[in-house]
Amino acid sequence: MEQFDTLTMTTQGAALILTVNQPASMNALALEVVADLERAVDYLEASEFKHRGVVLTGAGEKAFIAGANIVQMNSMDADAALAYGRRMHVLTERLESLQIPVIAAVNGFALGGGCELALACDFIYASERASFGQPEVTLGLVPGFGGSVRLPRRVGNAMARELIFTGRRIKAAEALRIGLVNRVAAPEELLAQAVATIDELTKVSPMAVANAKRAMVTMDALNVHDGLKIEAQSFTEAFNTADSVEGRAAFVEKRAADFPGN
Repeated sequence: MEQFDTLTMTTQGAALILTVNQPASMNALALEVVADLERAVDYLEASEFKHRGVVLTGAGEKAFIAGANIVQMNSMDADAALAYGRRMHVLTERLESLQIPVIAAVNGFALGGGCELALACDFIYASERASFGQPEVTLGLVPGFGGSVRLPRRVGNAMARELIFTGRRIKAAEALRIGLVNRVAAPEELLAQAVATIDELTKVSPMAVANAKRAMVTMDALNVHDGLKIEAQSFTEAFNTADSVEGRAAFVEKRAADFPGN
């Protein structure tokens, strides 16, 4: 297992647990944290289906990831700030494009860059104590790590504009109501529920999940007509996999499928 200065990596069941472990700074996205997250994604890209999913969370009870590291940003010029933002764009796109699902287990503050990192995950599970927001306007800034692109796709354009323009923070129950998060759990049950969802994926084809995820990520940027073309291509590719052959045979033969993972 990989070793990091600012993260911990452990396994539970079929899930890899990736924890940003900087509670003194409320797990803010310092450049050192970003570098470790990049290395973690390197590992996951090379791991294929060694793990069936990832749970991304933050250490401590106060924060998932409180946001960008404003202390570091305050010493940057415009070019350095742009490089910081572009680096996070690449990281979030890589996270979004992993073959396996990624669940953000938000146990506290997910503000600014923290909310944006969660938005790059497939699902967001929230503790009852969690809160979300894009407060960049309160600093004279705008979302720089993908929030203005991904938040409207989660909650709709009008709600995203309201949250971004006001910088308002919302609690977990409101985040669930508007569709920002998939579910809300008691703090002590949050991680277990995320792991249980990953374990549930062991019953289905890993290749099919990977194909579905790739198609859906691609279609996010397309109109309906072009999206349907991608879906048809994805369906054909999935149909020709060994997992699909086994899955269809198992259905016909009325038995549990034993997916080979290719």
